[in-house]
Amino acid sequence: MRWLGRALNASILIAFSALPINANAQNDCKKPLYLTFDTGHMEVAPLIADVLQRQQVKVTFFAAQEPTKQGDGSLGSHWAAWWRARGGEGHAFASHTWNHVYWRADLGDAAAPAFRVRPSAGPRQGQEFTMGAPEYCEELARAADRLQALTGQKPLPLFRAPGGKTSPQLLASAKACGYTHVGWAPAGFLGDELPSEKFSNDALLRKALQGIRSGDILMAHLGIWSRKDAWAPAVLEPLIVGLKAKGFCFRTLREHPDYALGQVR
Repeated sequence: MRWLGRALNASILIAFSALPINANAQNDCKKPLYLTFDTGHMEVAPLIADVLQRQQVKVTFFAAQEPTKQGDGSLGSHWAAWWRARGGEGHAFASHTWNHVYWRADLGDAAAPAFRVRPSAGPRQGQEFTMGAPEYCEELARAADRLQALTGQKPLPLFRAPGGKTSPQLLASAKACGYTHVGWAPAGFLGDELPSEKFSNDALLRKALQGIRSGDILMAHLGIWSRKDAWAPAVLEPLIVGLKAKGFCFRTLREHPDYALGQVR
């Protein structure tokens, strides 16, 4: 923890001293990265927003109405001002399903697709049941509609399935109602949901700085319940500063060649 504190303070000083160079690098983007955040318990969300604003990094948020440590869920009224501020800063937004619905298995057939699912939020939290493709599309649309109401920005026609768990049938069903799935690069799994007893913040930072390559989609969360030593913001700012020092720049999925707005429907 003492090392992380020193690293974080040092990274802030580096960020401010190198700001003109980093600003030019961000404008002349030849090695783009796409940092994304899925919702979580939201306790670290204000600290993450501070880092992103200080570093002038725009990201893509995938949001569901998940349980939170404060307030009435990650897309509830308690967090409305936070989302509104992120919309004003120019971040991008997309659906993570409304009730954080995990795909478990395919049911039905191509003519009438259905899925065994288990939400981790909402009135049926923890229950396993069958959901038809129309109901799954409603899950996607409800989160997107709420994001638009909160941020004032039209969400991207993208989604991320909780846990990244999908099937060809699920992807086809989502595509039919206008949503394209977005996963992450192998090196882009930043490890914030791993147990800190086995995967320290120091080790996760080193691994990410060594493994990330141009074009990678990176994934972290706005708070993970199970991790004792929170990944964000302790690792986030040193990671951003270190990646900038390697010549990387940050873009939202609006600018990704595979997912740019207007190209995925």
